[in-house]
Amino acid sequence: MNVLLISANTETINMVPLPLGLNCVAVAARDAGHKVQLLDLMGSGDNAGIIQDVVQKLRPDVIGISVRNVDNQDMTETRFLLEPVRDIIDMCRTASNATIVVGGAGFSIFPEAVLRYLKADMGICGEGEVAFMSLLEALERRASLSGIAGLCLPGGRVQMGSAVRTRLETLPLPDPSLWSVPAGAGEEIWIPLQTRRGCPMKCIYCSTPALEGTKTRMHPVDEVVAGIARHVAAGFNQFYFVDNTFNFPPSYAKKLCTSLFAAGLGIRWRCILYPGFVDEEMALKMAEAGCVEVSLGFESGSPVILKNLNKKYTVDQVRAISQLLSKYGIKRMGFLLLGGPGETRETAVESLAFADSLELDMLKLTMGIRIYPGTALEKIALEEGLLAEDDDLLLPRFYLAKGLEEWLGPMIRKWMAERPYCTM
Repeated sequence: MNVLLISANTETINMVPLPLGLNCVAVAARDAGHKVQLLDLMGSGDNAGIIQDVVQKLRPDVIGISVRNVDNQDMTETRFLLEPVRDIIDMCRTASNATIVVGGAGFSIFPEAVLRYLKADMGICGEGEVAFMSLLEALERRASLSGIAGLCLPGGRVQMGSAVRTRLETLPLPDPSLWSVPAGAGEEIWIPLQTRRGCPMKCIYCSTPALEGTKTRMHPVDEVVAGIARHVAAGFNQFYFVDNTFNFPPSYAKKLCTSLFAAGLGIRWRCILYPGFVDEEMALKMAEAGCVEVSLGFESGSPVILKNLNKKYTVDQVRAISQLLSKYGIKRMGFLLLGGPGETRETAVESLAFADSLELDMLKLTMGIRIYPGTALEKIALEEGLLAEDDDLLLPRFYLAKGLEEWLGPMIRKWMAERPYCTM
């Protein structure tokens, strides 16, 4: 079949993102014998013209559209991001009679609600490398779609609950030839790589367990290094490990760093670090392997709030890890998440003072926590009467502990004004 895959995201929020998941789906579809084209609309401008041109050349049987984010997760300046996606679907319908399938992380969190809103033909919830291939095969044979796990049809729920979570060694890594680097992006581009899926930490607000499960699944280290080497040969040398917890399990992280160092690829990379499971050996290995920056999401400097968020580390561990990273020349971008259950003026001030004491290179503060379906935070919000029972949460809803509304925002802005390394 002729398959057009479109990355609908045009938001840069923290960096210029490349469509990692869609690249992997494209590789899987190509390996299954389909003719595939990946179209990234980031920085494209004339979406309608570009889509029309690609459709005329490819004549797709199926158009897959990836939804990365539903909103910008910002309580202070909330932006709903599905309207542009709906416009793209309209453009595809104008240009083609192809079956339109939506997927991606943003879709998979709210599959039924997003499908209703976008009015696509169907959607794939979860890992598309397997489920989307099953759908293409069924469409090609004009067979029943009833046995495809993860498929969502209009007016129905996701079939068989969710897509099967597959062992990562059976799934492809991204192909460097499929990336489309936006004009002028230059050194801003960091190639996204995911070496693991699933997170066992169960933070009360996180949607990852629903998307990827709570069991950590890993790509073999040698395959990851080989995939990076292919990218280096293609001219890329900056990478961003988007694993939710790069340092878990620690043994895998250390083995990966050892192999990267031994490969001598001369790369620079970033990662997301859980503020636990880091010792001096790991910090050294990360630095030797080319790590230049980490996102350190410690979220709070209050032991009470850390417990309420179900964090499995202490403020002392955060401080020790921050010092280790600094010792080995790794930049630290910290994250504070203020306003969660139990937050008070005292705990917020405690968190700001703690963040100050770390002497971070960068600090991002967030006020209020986006509520996602199926999380412990949703249950808390329901119990406190902050949500209606029938709220599907597609339109952004945020948790902010009672009593913080009037003073927390002004206090944060005043504190940030004296600290140029801080952003919201």
